[in-house]
Amino acid sequence: MKSWIYNIFFTAAALLTGCATTHKAARPLSITPSPCVVTPDEENRVALDMTFHIPAHYLSTRCRLVMTPHLMVGDSLRCAYTPSILDAPVFGRKLERRIRLEGYTDPHAGQTTRLSKTSKACDLPYRECIVLPDDVDRGRIVAVVEANGCGRCRTVDTMEMASVSNPVALMPSPREAMQLDWIEPEFVIRPKVAEGKGVAHLQFVINRHDIDLTMGNNRAELEQMTLTLAPILGDSLSTLTSLRIVGMASADGRLDNNTRLAARRADAAAAWLSAQLRLTDDIRCKIGIGSRPEGWQPVVDAMIQSDDSDSVAVQRILARYAHSNDDVQEYHIRRLPCWPKIRTHYLQKERKVEYTYAYRIRSFTTDDELKAMYAKRPDAFNEEELLRVASLAQTPEQKKEVYRTLLHYFPSSQVAANNLAVLHLREGDTEGARRIIATPDSCSPEMLNTLAVSYVYANDYEKAVELLQEVDLPQARYNLGILRAKQRRLGEAYELLRPFGDLNAAICALCVGHEEEADQMMRHTDDVRPVAEYLRAVIAAHRHDDPTAMHHLEAACRDERLRRRAADEGAFLRYRTTEQFRRLTLREEDGHQTEL
Repeated sequence: MKSWIYNIFFTAAALLTGCATTHKAARPLSITPSPCVVTPDEENRVALDMTFHIPAHYLSTRCRLVMTPHLMVGDSLRCAYTPSILDAPVFGRKLERRIRLEGYTDPHAGQTTRLSKTSKACDLPYRECIVLPDDVDRGRIVAVVEANGCGRCRTVDTMEMASVSNPVALMPSPREAMQLDWIEPEFVIRPKVAEGKGVAHLQFVINRHDIDLTMGNNRAELEQMTLTLAPILGDSLSTLTSLRIVGMASADGRLDNNTRLAARRADAAAAWLSAQLRLTDDIRCKIGIGSRPEGWQPVVDAMIQSDDSDSVAVQRILARYAHSNDDVQEYHIRRLPCWPKIRTHYLQKERKVEYTYAYRIRSFTTDDELKAMYAKRPDAFNEEELLRVASLAQTPEQKKEVYRTLLHYFPSSQVAANNLAVLHLREGDTEGARRIIATPDSCSPEMLNTLAVSYVYANDYEKAVELLQEVDLPQARYNLGILRAKQRRLGEAYELLRPFGDLNAAICALCVGHEEEADQMMRHTDDVRPVAEYLRAVIAAHRHDDPTAMHHLEAACRDERLRRRAADEGAFLRYRTTEQFRRLTLREEDGHQTEL
């Protein structure tokens, strides 16, 4: 029955009443608190705790007042609940006589209250816990008030008792809200470490460290150094980790002077190399400079190679003064008769600059080469490299193929098992996901969360809750919160979802009375979907911020489902008579507009 037809019927009934049931009171019947907003509990029950206020002279002495709560959803009557009944004095006595003399059975026996005097006002409490149909998440509870007198006519009126509001119904289904934990491991390259060394034979002016490219073979020696290092520095797959250039101090002359001079010559070689290769500051910082004595051993080696018999005398001096420095050994060598020959033929004119370097090489070259290698020899890959190939796959089917290959070679790979199960779930293949995650005892937390979601997809919420309670992951806590909200264990749901501060957390906060917190959550989220706008409108209505409520409600009503819901939303009860609300909640039906 349409609501406007319902109201006409009530009005006509009152106008046609002409016997003792006519109201004599100037003041109407009232109810407190009115109207209140009630939220169903986990068993879809709502508690009504209110009081009907019956003014003086509202009833004649021959009337029975019956107040029956009715659940209205839209313009449909869904349920009628236990009435509250008040009998006027004369009506009560006549009823008792009829029961005694005629054997009449009062259908409302045990539910009535006897009014002592109709000339006095009275209060009639109504405390009932009513059960809503399973498919009802919002509506209005209306008291249908009947004043029965002579039995042939009656006065009928209606009163708003409460509005049913269940914000949890705004949440998506658990299947839609579940968070799957896709694992995208960071691809850690296992580098190969390589080392190398070289020597540049350079000539310098005596006691000078600057490099003259025209002397000897200096240019070629330095260019060879650059040719050795340039490929390493220019390769994107290698990283230079260290470069040390050491100048070699000659044997003749004072050791301390030669050592300092050798270090300067090494530094000059490094500067030339930096300029030629245009090294960055980061690479320059990795260059180390050093020097070390070359000693007299190269002189002895040159004499032996030339079959010079005087080499024996030099070897004796080196052996005798092995624990002394080059200066001591030089002092005695200079006193040998063969010294002029040594100075002329065996003292080296070139000075060595030695360089050593180290660098890391990635274990593969490019992603394209990695994919090409996988197509040829997947058995040659380690687990980490196969995970990299999976991450490079473009389609779900390609990813699934790589993960199956990975599990073939590495059956204990939890990352591959989890991600393959997630791919199956995204396709709705619950059984396929469970076959992959066969034994929960050996599952990682991510896999347990995925397994729990598979039970959600199969509507086995109890098993999903059992698993999620054992998992310490943000996604698992969020999923558990969604399920607790579905079960209407709103306190638990609120505590689990609260840290996430999103739309679902705000809904649960509102359900448990944390209106301010729900408002703050929605202010800090950028969710502008119609359902989020609807919740903002509900929160604003609770806070009596009417302009804000209407602003958000207008955005929410772009969604037909929400527009229909708004007409029966408890928070919007006081807006029902406003032109703006009526405009927002009109729907087009059968070619014309009908008010919800």
